[in-house]
Amino acid sequence: KPMFKKTLFLSLFLLYSQPLHAAGIKHDFIVHIGIFDASRTSFEYNLDKKHYLTKSEVKTNGFFDTVYPFTAEYYTSGDIMPDGSFKTQVYRYKSKTRSNRRTKEMFYNKEGLPVYRISSKNDKSKKVDITQDPKNAGTTDLQTVFAEISKQYAELRFCDSRMEVFDGKRRFDVIFKDEGDEELIPGKYSPYGGTARKCSLYIDKLDTNGDGLLWQITSDRPIYFWILEEKRTKLPFIAKAYIEETPLGELNVYTSQITVKD
Repeated sequence: KPMFKKTLFLSLFLLYSQPLHAAGIKHDFIVHIGIFDASRTSFEYNLDKKHYLTKSEVKTNGFFDTVYPFTAEYYTSGDIMPDGSFKTQVYRYKSKTRSNRRTKEMFYNKEGLPVYRISSKNDKSKKVDITQDPKNAGTTDLQTVFAEISKQYAELRFCDSRMEVFDGKRRFDVIFKDEGDEELIPGKYSPYGGTARKCSLYIDKLDTNGDGLLWQITSDRPIYFWILEEKRTKLPFIAKAYIEETPLGELNVYTSQITVKD
């Protein structure tokens, strides 16, 4: 079960990699892990000149939902500053399995740095002051990283970037690399195809004591994702994501539908 939980979290992490522009867009995803049709996920992203937000939902599917029912919701919002930098204001997470309910909320100061977090498991909460943690300096939260790379790609059509993250406990770098163009062919699970931009995502484990999702990813096993443009608005979106190896086999994320919100 712990191995499966980490693999599901890994699929969710992929879904935050959606590059979008000054509009709202909702993605519906099908997640396959090995031979299993494992999850249904929705992801909505909204970005304008001054603000951004992301929200997503993950739910196990089919056999996985029978043996290990799991749901999760993530929400992040914040401000886009005049110099183009992103400042987190709100981060919330909650999940539910058959036996556990978990939540986490991060609270930020006016500079966008985390000052404390409140976590709970089965309604028993704990508040931790992280104001003076030196790992905070120069970092952002994980979801804001993907808002930043979304804006960068929408404006420059280029993936290369390196950003520092602090998740309330651990510090690490998220590294995006541009891999050039590649042809995608529409298939059974996704109707989207054409000349796509291939990008990769790596994690530089600056703090190696963690046992969570991100420490299942190494520079030897990157996440690859392919970006297309929505025909009417020209907004970029992710059409597919892939990891060659997880504890349960290959991981494929297919975009089954996108809905643009003007």
